[in-house]
Amino acid sequence: MSAFIAVPVGVTAESGTSAHGGRSTYNAMWLSIAHPGLGEYYLKGWGSFEKCPQKKFWLGLIPLYGWPGYLQVKSAIDARNGRTNDDLSFQ
Repeated sequence: MSAFIAVPVGVTAESGTSAHGGRSTYNAMWLSIAHPGLGEYYLKGWGSFEKCPQKKFWLGLIPLYGWPGYLQVKSAIDARNGRTNDDLSFQ
């Protein structure tokens, strides 16, 4: 017997700290959990796709390395801390 529990997560503009033009780093973290690079892209103000961290975004399509996996965690931590780089390593 398996059970599925849905937990609603409310993300508002007021939650978390703000960086990069008043954008929430908390929201950016959740976007990066959805797909690596999206949180950083959000912090940069969306717009041109060139603002999106290309390595994190495209390598995020590789199963277990990108999503779910290493890059998902790396991107979420970077976004939560307000970093918008495309560095793939923890330093």
